[in-house]
Amino acid sequence: MATVTEVKTLKYCVNGEWVKSKTDKYMPVTDSSTGEVFAETPCCTADEVEEAIENAHWAFESWSRLPIQKRTQVIFRWKRLLEENAEELTHMVSRELGKNLDEARGEIIKIIEGCEVAVSAPMTMKGESLMNVSTGHDTVSYREPLGVFAGIAPFNFPAMIPFGWMLPLCIVTGNAFVLKAASMVPTSGMRLLELLYEAGLPNGVVNLVTCSRNEAEIMMTHPLVRGVTFVGSTKVGLHVYSLAAAHGKRVQAQTEAKNHGLVLADASLERAAAGIINSTFGCAGMRCMALPVCVVENKVADEFIGYMKKFAQRRVVGCSYDPKTELGPVVSAEHQAFVKGWIDKGVEEGADLILDGRDLVVPGYENGFFVGPTIFDNVTEDMSVGREEIFGPVLCIKRVEDFEEGITLMNNSRFANGSCIFTESGYYSREFARRTHAGMVGVNVGIPVPVSFFPFAGHKQSFFGESHVFGLDGIRFFTETKCVTSRWFTEAEKKEKKVGTWEGTVNKQW
Repeated sequence: MATVTEVKTLKYCVNGEWVKSKTDKYMPVTDSSTGEVFAETPCCTADEVEEAIENAHWAFESWSRLPIQKRTQVIFRWKRLLEENAEELTHMVSRELGKNLDEARGEIIKIIEGCEVAVSAPMTMKGESLMNVSTGHDTVSYREPLGVFAGIAPFNFPAMIPFGWMLPLCIVTGNAFVLKAASMVPTSGMRLLELLYEAGLPNGVVNLVTCSRNEAEIMMTHPLVRGVTFVGSTKVGLHVYSLAAAHGKRVQAQTEAKNHGLVLADASLERAAAGIINSTFGCAGMRCMALPVCVVENKVADEFIGYMKKFAQRRVVGCSYDPKTELGPVVSAEHQAFVKGWIDKGVEEGADLILDGRDLVVPGYENGFFVGPTIFDNVTEDMSVGREEIFGPVLCIKRVEDFEEGITLMNNSRFANGSCIFTESGYYSREFARRTHAGMVGVNVGIPVPVSFFPFAGHKQSFFGESHVFGLDGIRFFTETKCVTSRWFTEAEKKEKKVGTWEGTVNKQW
């Protein structure tokens, strides 16, 4: 007799406690490999979202007053707990999202990397000073936390983005945080927050809700929220940016991509194909730094495509938490239908479908949300399949005659997250790095994501805001500058009767 999966009812976290929601609406959480619902998460009410924001505001006052070393010590302890619980967290991500175990494990490693960057805050938060800026006047600048930040996380990195990108720099700089976790994949984030409180985080500094877009709007307009960090679609990101900024909040919105890679005739084609396979089909294509478009010089296109097709057909597709799996399922039945719909669209638009992953079935996991590796050749600029983000394991080949045609085609994209070039030419690699519109550039590197002490620097419609995630940009986003100018009087100066209009700010006189 078949076993029935127990469906766990999840809670939301406010003031360090896990509370049952008063909502009558719950959203399913599925095992992407089997299609089974194993949990349900609340669509928190507007009052519950406001409660989370208010608790963060109350916690901010005492948290921000703690010496920065006290805050970094919490991060140090959390890092140790992450390392001790890495395999449990890996399997949680793999089950709810569909990433294979290596990909899911990478999320936890990147959170640890985020912790290692955050604990450098005593160095990176330091301001500047200058003595005698004007006669007897000294100026010192400080970086200070602002208050409550809201984080709106996507489904495709349920652990790394909220708990690696958003949270460490936010709280180590002295702010409080309210996370809207992605409702399709909340379980790993909830466990990460449990471990953070176990590490000694004071109650209320981080709060977590799951809710619909309607309740999430509160985070963009609530007067106690000082800033919003978002990752998701360009349409929603632009809305978040516009609405939150209109209410006086700072915003960083990382949005969509359609990253292109340029393969020149002098490239090591087999090695390039091996790297691009991982870029394109890793995480089932559900990442904004995937490489879903290869722009290839026509003289070597057939040879390059031959390698790509051969390597793609070798990918082991299967249950995400089977150690042999290289390509797991996508996140949900709805997303599976979305990706298959884009493959249908590419066929309708006239692209040559040379590898079709629509009908793939994994024995024993017939109800899983699988899409196999898919490759289109002869994709042209009038085809939307080569312009819009599909967010699945689909590769589009665009053929060009030379470097100039290739980079012009790539720069025509409205997105500019990442781009890369595969070549043995120092000249063309330098020209590419100088002229590409993308904010993250790879030279013979298919996934040019910088390590976390550099910013994740998308451009054009891949980012809305000023300060990017990570690096010094991240510190700037979560803090504001205060300048203090002081002067101490001699006995003679205390007796002065007249003070100039520009006291201490003007040195030159006529």
